[in-house]
Amino acid sequence: MPGQARVKHKWIATSCRPISVVEDDGLELVLQAATGDPSYKLPARRTIIRRIHDQYAAEKASKHEKMVEARCVALTGDHWTSVNNDNYLAVTVHLIDASWELHSFALGVMKTEERHFAEACARQFLDVANQWGITDKRAIVLSLREGGFDGALAKCRKVVGHFRHSPANSDELNVQQASLGQAQEPLVQDVPTRWNSTLEMIRRVRRNRDTLHTTLSQQRHNLALPTNAEYEKLANLEKLLEPCRYITELLGGDKYASFSVVLPALCHLQHAMKISDDDPAYVVRFKAAFTKDLNERKEKINLEWLKVATALDPRFKDLKCLPRAEREPVWAKLSELVKGEEPALQPLGEENPEPPKKKTALLLMGSDSESDEETPEDNTVERYKVEPSASLDQCPLKWWSEHTAVYGKMAHIALKYLGTPATTVPCERLFSLAGHIVQKRRSSLSPENVNKLVCLSDW
Repeated sequence: MPGQARVKHKWIATSCRPISVVEDDGLELVLQAATGDPSYKLPARRTIIRRIHDQYAAEKASKHEKMVEARCVALTGDHWTSVNNDNYLAVTVHLIDASWELHSFALGVMKTEERHFAEACARQFLDVANQWGITDKRAIVLSLREGGFDGALAKCRKVVGHFRHSPANSDELNVQQASLGQAQEPLVQDVPTRWNSTLEMIRRVRRNRDTLHTTLSQQRHNLALPTNAEYEKLANLEKLLEPCRYITELLGGDKYASFSVVLPALCHLQHAMKISDDDPAYVVRFKAAFTKDLNERKEKINLEWLKVATALDPRFKDLKCLPRAEREPVWAKLSELVKGEEPALQPLGEENPEPPKKKTALLLMGSDSESDEETPEDNTVERYKVEPSASLDQCPLKWWSEHTAVYGKMAHIALKYLGTPATTVPCERLFSLAGHIVQKRRSSLSPENVNKLVCLSDW
């Protein structure tokens, strides 16, 4: 069965199956029954390994072709420790192709022996870049990484733990949920390293408030349940954390342009944390502490890069997320970038037309500039500024694909800035995938095989 032989190694590589599965007599019996061929034999282990290596080489060549065609790439990376206590560096790449489609995939998972010092991490990144031949490209490497609620949250955690750590208690809760006509749902324990887990814990506890009280009233326990005042605090905290959930989910995506959304997102959070006269004292303290922490984090990120990315997103090019005094320097910086950019390449199948002179003149009449010696680059930026802003539900990459011929050099700059991810979430997802491959029963996998299996599963 040639077709089946070709499929088996793909199934093993992409579904995180151990190679030893081909030695499973039960699987062989199932396939014999399915094919109607009692003489069918599974391929040998070495055959599967050879085919996986061949598949990796073919897939890598395909990915490398995308890298060669890309004008700019962005790299993200992070370290991960396996169950065998081995340290790995995972690197992902993000790029926009000639059709203005965003691609994100793994470059490699390499075993490291050194401590996580900046020099060592930089060298490891360069090693990965050299392996993929992207040293001649411009690569961007980045990651954006007190209130009165402590008492109420501590009580929530203890209540949740009471039910999560006991199957009997959990079953009693499910019975009560059914008797009260509620959906049977487990409680959620918040984890410091898991985004939005505190919000979800609060939601579940508040939704099941009556159920929890009824169930606990029938049990012997030493738990202190939240008071009415504390439930009110939890309701206020839920409202405060909801914008954070929205922002983290928005910035954590890798299938759309996320980097240009960072500054509008921070502006949204600052607006949501504005103190009002109706806020209780504990909410005021929380908002003040949240705003202070947000401002401190904002000072540590590359604001200039973020500002240019925001300006290149047709949805946010009005720069309303910035103070008025900071907007004009962004356009000046963008003009400098356009002047220093290499000549725009002519799109395939299209001429690279000059904008009609009459229309350009009309646009210049609406400009604030009084210079009579405006360069074509300045003209490009000015024309872009007076373009109507795109709607919030419009894809900025699609917008640029439709305007590449008009804006030329600016489109090349947009490729670089809009292709950069806002977070290292893609690497975190890669670690989850690697955890399914490097298990206790497979802890002796060689670093080379770990790299190939993780990449094939991601690709």
